Amino acid sequence: MLNQVPFVSVHNMMRLVNGLGVERVLTDLAGYVEEDFRRWQAFDKTPRVAAHSADGVIELMPTSDGISYGFKYVNGHPKNLREGLQTVTAFGVLAEVATGYPRLISEMTILTALRTAAASAVAARALAPAGVRTMAVIGNGAQCEFQALAFKAILGVDRLRLYDVDPVATRKATRNLARYGFEIVEAASVAEAVEGAGIVTTVTADKRNATVLHDNLVGPGVHINAVGGDCPGKTELSADILRRADIVVEYAPQTRIEGEIQQLAPDHPVTELWEVLTGAKPGRTGRDRVTVFDSVGFAIEDFSALRYVHDRVSEHAGFVEQLDMIADPDEPRDLLGMLHRAETTGQVAA
Repeated sequence: MLNQVPFVSVHNMMRLVNGLGVERVLTDLAGYVEEDFRRWQAFDKTPRVAAHSADGVIELMPTSDGISYGFKYVNGHPKNLREGLQTVTAFGVLAEVATGYPRLISEMTILTALRTAAASAVAARALAPAGVRTMAVIGNGAQCEFQALAFKAILGVDRLRLYDVDPVATRKATRNLARYGFEIVEAASVAEAVEGAGIVTTVTADKRNATVLHDNLVGPGVHINAVGGDCPGKTELSADILRRADIVVEYAPQTRIEGEIQQLAPDHPVTELWEVLTGAKPGRTGRDRVTVFDSVGFAIEDFSALRYVHDRVSEHAGFVEQLDMIADPDEPRDLLGMLHRAETTGQVAA
């Protein structure tokens, strides 16, 4: 029915991911993300619309390829953790451009964690030194395990060096990853974590300018997957690292406001990910070069994730509920008449 819109709840998203397998989902999502970035020119692009407050940020992330339109609602409230709440929650909509009708509504708290990790691995596959098997993860919150699993599934990383200012978070990550065959070291400092790592992922939560990773800790040839800096006034890397690195971003106008490169001059040269994936520009320019993927999250990644989920639930109808979302009168101009007919059939408030 035209008034029914498929909805993927948190419960059904977990069923879908567990049914397919998290590593398969990450690998499939990476394929969708790369496919959409390779057709970059087809998309409307705009920095996300953000409403900042002292407590956090609420954002809308829209895009369209002319056939489908997608957006995500997402928040970022680090203080929520102290109150037993998620720091990030999200939902998204995929709609048909030709009619404006929504084709899917989905939870995106879990899906954002998956697509962020998948996008990180897509970039690392193009930027990291070949054959790297050891990754340090600085910040062991909700995103940590997804990053690890994406890098395992897509790049073959099987050795992890974990560090968080809260050892409880590190123990949680180690426990959750135990079944996946990683060799895991729980480090006592950032310096210990990055020792011997060819890839360093920074994914901390505090919304402040911080130097999580100092320049003297980054050796030649390292790839840095900088995920945590995602809003004005929040950074993780020393600016000295950025000044000597080859920097790749998703969408420069957004990243210059929100990413690590907000620390640099507005005209500091960066490369967009689509340019690397299409071969328009090189990614890694030498074995000893430091590369940085300054990832803040971009709407096309959410579009890819929603497109992926739509395709999967179209094949497996048991993972959706149908929501009565669209008013569908017999005569499209007769909304009031539809109300009257509902009244005669007893559809009124008690």
